[in-house]
Amino acid sequence: MDRTRTWIFMLSGLLVVAGSALYITHWIYAPWLFAVGAAGVTVGYLTDVRRDDLDLRRRRLTRWNVFAGLAMIVASVFMFRGRMEWVALLLIAALIQLYTSFVPTDKGKK
Repeated sequence: MDRTRTWIFMLSGLLVVAGSALYITHWIYAPWLFAVGAAGVTVGYLTDVRRDDLDLRRRRLTRWNVFAGLAMIVASVFMFRGRMEWVALLLIAALIQLYTSFVPTDKGKK
């Protein structure tokens, strides 16, 4: 199950990148690619792990990732409406994901 979720998450990430890149070319299906990818990324974050088993720091990072996924979903809504605010929301989501991927979670233990 975890391996399947990982593949779905990676495919969803590729769809987000492809949808955002193809939106510049005004391809009519680009928002659909982006929306499906954003939904997949968000579902991947929501089904990542059980939050009860995590310490406070990991729960906080998981919440930030879910927020980033929701920001991508809202960005897809702006894409469908032809508004350019989707770029700002995608940038916010990318910065949050970058932050959560590099924050140490072991509190200095080696």
